[in-house]
Amino acid sequence: MNYTNSHEWILCDGEIGTVGISSHAQEELGEVVYVQLPKIGQSVEKEEEVAVLESTKAASDIYSPVSGIIIAINERVKEDPRILNESPEKDGWLFKIALSDLSELDTLLKSLQYLELVEGKTD
Repeated sequence: MNYTNSHEWILCDGEIGTVGISSHAQEELGEVVYVQLPKIGQSVEKEEEVAVLESTKAASDIYSPVSGIIIAINERVKEDPRILNESPEKDGWLFKIALSDLSELDTLLKSLQYLELVEGKTD
């Protein structure tokens, strides 16, 4: 699993990536109550805003960790945002993307690097 500085994760199986938010991001957001997901077939660029999460604390933009085309969205999370609160790095995935440039994965943080990023934060 790879991460962004803005707390999204991507798990790739070949050229298909599953994207969500990290457990750290979910903890910071608090209880997510509304999820706006991208449209299937939508073309996105790396670091482009693709989704919005609203929590009891604030709204947060979600950015695509890579460029590509959205091929699936998690309808379950849209209908029941509690799934995202309970399992942000597994069942609470947001969308699947067909990567257009696999080399973009090399610019993302590995798990250990991401852990160092969030542990080093002083909020």
